[in-house]
Amino acid sequence: MKISKLHIEEYKHLENLEFDFTYQTGERKGQPLDKICFIGQSATGKTNLLELLFSKTKQALNQQVVSGYLMPRRGNVEKELKSEIIINFKKNKIKFKNDSITYNDKVYEYNNVGGSVGKLIPDNEKSNLLFFKSNIISDENISIFNKNPLEIFEQSDSQFKEIEKQHIINIVAPEFVSVFDNKVEYITWLQLLDEILEYRKKFNQKMSELIHKGLLANTKKLSSEFTKWQKENPNKLEEFALKFNPLIEKLNLEVDIVNTEYSIPISNKKNEEVIPVQNTSTGTKGLLLSFLPLFKLDTKDAIILMDEPERSLYPDMQMDLIEHYQNLAPDAQFIIATHSPFIAASFEPEERFILYFDKEGKVAVRRGSSPIGDDPNDMLKNDFGVNYYNRHGEDAYKKYLSLKQAVANEKNPIKKKELLLETVKLGDAYNF
Repeated sequence: MKISKLHIEEYKHLENLEFDFTYQTGERKGQPLDKICFIGQSATGKTNLLELLFSKTKQALNQQVVSGYLMPRRGNVEKELKSEIIINFKKNKIKFKNDSITYNDKVYEYNNVGGSVGKLIPDNEKSNLLFFKSNIISDENISIFNKNPLEIFEQSDSQFKEIEKQHIINIVAPEFVSVFDNKVEYITWLQLLDEILEYRKKFNQKMSELIHKGLLANTKKLSSEFTKWQKENPNKLEEFALKFNPLIEKLNLEVDIVNTEYSIPISNKKNEEVIPVQNTSTGTKGLLLSFLPLFKLDTKDAIILMDEPERSLYPDMQMDLIEHYQNLAPDAQFIIATHSPFIAASFEPEERFILYFDKEGKVAVRRGSSPIGDDPNDMLKNDFGVNYYNRHGEDAYKKYLSLKQAVANEKNPIKKKELLLETVKLGDAYNF
């Protein structure tokens, strides 16, 4: 499932915008992009674009038909949008164009008619749609990670039963859409942690059983029985740690797979001290909240939208963040909105779409020009359209140019040398 085209005739403050989300050259020319990056000033509409793409893809996944007609959606969503969007599914494409939908070469229109209700797109053609919003970091979302697994089990017995019931329902009628904002339902985090928590529960039960057998005095027998049990009951936290640790190692952190105090214990690599998640940095919290869903949910052929994934992360973490996410979900299409030149540098020029205000004050769009991995300063200049020197830097550059001219005009060798030294010193300081 990948989006290959978006044409906006009129949507909110956006007008007459054309986005071709396909490769422009090479062997994959014409195929949908694996990743897309929106860049632009505030108020150009990056988040609006993510919301639009999410809304239309969700509509495609949930669209029902009655007697050959589209079942109307509630509200006036269709009336406020004039656009065309094409989404590629496994076998067929779906095209939204104003008030009609084309799927499998058949045009469907909205109509209030009676009859049996069916799905426009069969479930075996669908994939997951995930939307990570910029406000995902919240105390409410973090609360479950601050609790002891046994405490979670004691407080959530009815919710675990609901998860089991929902799992059976999803086999018959699967859900494909997930939104991760500042108020994700507690039961959603329980579902994402269920295998880790279940292992912890079984682990405690097994250790209690071995202790009651009196094996504490026979360490060889204890180790043998536990090793056999662990082969039959793999620790899901170990698998998570293998994926998550490379992302947080620059923070001198790692997942502690031995500690039982928390569902996902985070420890300092230097002193092995376990750090409660509420005491980690804001950026670390954001990484955990984004990474766990991508680890647990099926991302094959998924569309994953992320708004400002760089939030609260130091530049060295931003530089390879997208690569880590792609390694976790290699078959997904990532659609990112960012203000970070370090994030943008992870994309090819044809994958970058720069929103800007034209001379008339309307939002326009162009593709990127800086090569992938380009210097952030060049990225700021070429794709972000930003002069990265502030007033003090500009004054220093003017002085630098003036000094260079003074050196060229100076006849006195001693004075010329003094000016040259001052020029070099200023140039080295600002890397002119």
